[in-house]
Amino acid sequence: MASRSEPAPAAAAAALPLLLLLLSAAALIPRGDGQNLVTEDVTVVEGEVATISCRVKNSDDSVIQLLNPNRQTIYFRDFRPLKDSRFQLVNFSNSELRVSLTNVSVSDEGRYFCQLYTDPPQETYTTITVLVPPRNLMIDIQKETDVEGEEIELNCTAMASRPATTIRWFKGSKELTGKSEVERWSDMFTVTSQLSFMVRREDDGVPVVCQVEHPAVKELQTMHYLDVMYKPHVQVSQKYPLQGGLTREGESLELVCQAEGKPKPTDMKWLRVDDELPQHVIVSRSNLHISSLNKTDNGTYRCEASNAVGKSYADYMLYVYDTTATTEPAVHGFTQLPNSAEELDYGDLSDSRAGEDGSIRAVDHAVIGGVVAVVVFAMLCLLIILGRYFARHKGTYFTHEAKGADDAADADTAIINAEGGQNNSEEKKEYFI
Repeated sequence: MASRSEPAPAAAAAALPLLLLLLSAAALIPRGDGQNLVTEDVTVVEGEVATISCRVKNSDDSVIQLLNPNRQTIYFRDFRPLKDSRFQLVNFSNSELRVSLTNVSVSDEGRYFCQLYTDPPQETYTTITVLVPPRNLMIDIQKETDVEGEEIELNCTAMASRPATTIRWFKGSKELTGKSEVERWSDMFTVTSQLSFMVRREDDGVPVVCQVEHPAVKELQTMHYLDVMYKPHVQVSQKYPLQGGLTREGESLELVCQAEGKPKPTDMKWLRVDDELPQHVIVSRSNLHISSLNKTDNGTYRCEASNAVGKSYADYMLYVYDTTATTEPAVHGFTQLPNSAEELDYGDLSDSRAGEDGSIRAVDHAVIGGVVAVVVFAMLCLLIILGRYFARHKGTYFTHEAKGADDAADADTAIINAEGGQNNSEEKKEYFI
């Protein structure tokens, strides 16, 4: 059976040159002066189907044929001489030749020619552009776990695409800017984008998304969830008396220390700043209890917590009131202090219950002290200036010894008066001017 089916294609192939010759001769006959050959460019994703259409306006039954970029005939009217079964006839009529190309590859890209046998013959072309989506989209990280305050680097690579892709970065819902590099291999492009930023404790568990924009794909992205280690965040709360209550002599005080960190804090302890804890203080895990408060308990009590990343603390300033007290001074209450400058970005600073009034008083005292210092300095400067003035301008003086000489009419009389004045030397007086 197979041997009997072979002569038909062979006969068709032998008759094709004769048919083309006859058609070429027929093309010399003038006809179809008003005909117009129309086609459109095609863009297709690799592996999909491209459809090529050669259309004729005002057709007069002239012959249409389609040629590939090597100018080999794909279809002559409704006959396919080319032995590429991926080309299939979709429609053939006097006004259109439409052909499909399945499983398109990059090698199929180029110009395809539509020819119309008129006098003179007409020819136009359509361009097939093949898009190749990126492959192996991935994020490369330096290490799985990051530490708060460190700068991390992530690299996202989109390989073997055509044309080159555009990469965008997102941390949560916020878009970040990366730095991209493009490498070309033959007709393919590989794009690598680098992203660097400093991680904070708030970034723990947040996804970093690498998103690709390419005409061959609608949505293509990959992500990496941040794993951030950070030092403890410490807070001290007053359990008894209730928040806002006064700590009076004879009553009890209970403080609770809470610490959150990653990894979980393994060491928590209470201490008294610049002094030892009173003997009647009871520490139970994160709680500190003082029974029967007295004035000697005044001071700053600190809760410290640490983990593998670092150490943090929070302070509570205790002021014990008289049993008759109804208001409290500014020094009483909570303060959350960092143990480094870096902690300032993340630690909550909790004021005391009267912290606002205390800060105002502190500012008033500072202003008064400054004014007094300025006044004292000005007075000292004035005294120094006056002293130097009197030291440089001592007064001249006259005595009664020369008084007679001043009143004498001539020189002889002046000498006599002066001698007379010497006899009464016990009456000399000095006058300072």
